Amino acid sequence: MRILVIKSIVFTLLVPGTVAVMVPWSIIQEAEVGDLYSILSGLFLMAIGIAIYSWCVWDFVTFGKGTPAPIDAPKNLVVRGLYHYSRNPMYVGVLFFISGWALLYTIPLMIIYGICVALCFQLFVVFYEEPMLEKLFGSDYGKYCVSVNRWMPRLGQLILKSHI
Repeated sequence: MRILVIKSIVFTLLVPGTVAVMVPWSIIQEAEVGDLYSILSGLFLMAIGIAIYSWCVWDFVTFGKGTPAPIDAPKNLVVRGLYHYSRNPMYVGVLFFISGWALLYTIPLMIIYGICVALCFQLFVVFYEEPMLEKLFGSDYGKYCVSVNRWMPRLGQLILKSHI
């Protein structure tokens, strides 16, 4: 398990770290920080993003026996934790973090960047990740797709699963 944790940390620093930290950092170099409300809201969204991403990585390592890296993906289909509510909560966590940047530094370019990242996530998930998961996990993945939305949870899921 230790090697999976190390691989996950390296992947996180290289890929989500670049997308959610390095690129936004380069965008905000000339920007002014917003007011106190913007700062607190932005930091709150960033904290939510980190929590979501970290929880998902933990589930990938402990239950899935893999990492977030597509070349070392989980061996088991992860359908627990936040994956009860969204098929892609890790991407959602990254988008929360980028949204935090957009609130911290209220510049239109950060909003445009976030929209571009979301579009790239959508294309990657639809054209690469979902077909790959269908091949790996077959009908189990198909059943999972029927019961859990790609991005945001269904209201019924939140109500029913919170009582289970």
